[in-house]
Amino acid sequence: MRLLHEAPLDPRSRFVRMILAEKKLTFDLREERAWERDPEFLTLNPAGETPVLREAGVMAIPGATVIAEYLEETVPEPNLLGSDVTGRVEVRRLLGWFLDKFSREVTEALREEQFLKRVIHNKPPESRILRAAKANLSYHLDYVGWLAEHRKWLGGDVISLADLAAAAQISVLDYLGVVEWQNAGEAKEWYAKMKSRPCMQGLLAERITRLSPPAHYANPDF
Repeated sequence: MRLLHEAPLDPRSRFVRMILAEKKLTFDLREERAWERDPEFLTLNPAGETPVLREAGVMAIPGATVIAEYLEETVPEPNLLGSDVTGRVEVRRLLGWFLDKFSREVTEALREEQFLKRVIHNKPPESRILRAAKANLSYHLDYVGWLAEHRKWLGGDVISLADLAAAAQISVLDYLGVVEWQNAGEAKEWYAKMKSRPCMQGLLAERITRLSPPAHYANPDF
């Protein structure tokens, strides 16, 4: 049995779910409300963060990057990291960009303000934080568009972990309705291509209680 502990609208959990789907691996999901600090979950990952992957006979594997490397080592096909040293360096660079920089400057703030505060804790979001994160989002979408314009996929000639990491972040933001697609250019074309892949169908079909996405959210032809 393969079990993924995840959190709602968590981009790192979504990233791992997409890897598992791309590699055609079956898995079950268990939702963790990380903000509740469940003692049982903390025994799996003392950091109290999702995602955590569990497999029979294997210790709990915490963290999106650690899980990604583990899956690449144990299930090498399809290769999502790159076939040569140069390609792997670039994919890993972009993983850091999307899982750390993009998440820190955009997704974490918007998820906190528009989902965790407003929906979970019934508190008003801070407009100052929302404005800053949305301004950062424009900058990051421009970079995604530049990559998409100059390459077949974000990391090079074939789909890679870089594409999955970027799509995971953007899917959360699109669910929250904060992406101005009319100004996104090549980033929109690339994301439409990602939305058509089987690895995203489960995510696009999900809905969060008390929070509905825009009408275009699950439509690749948006």
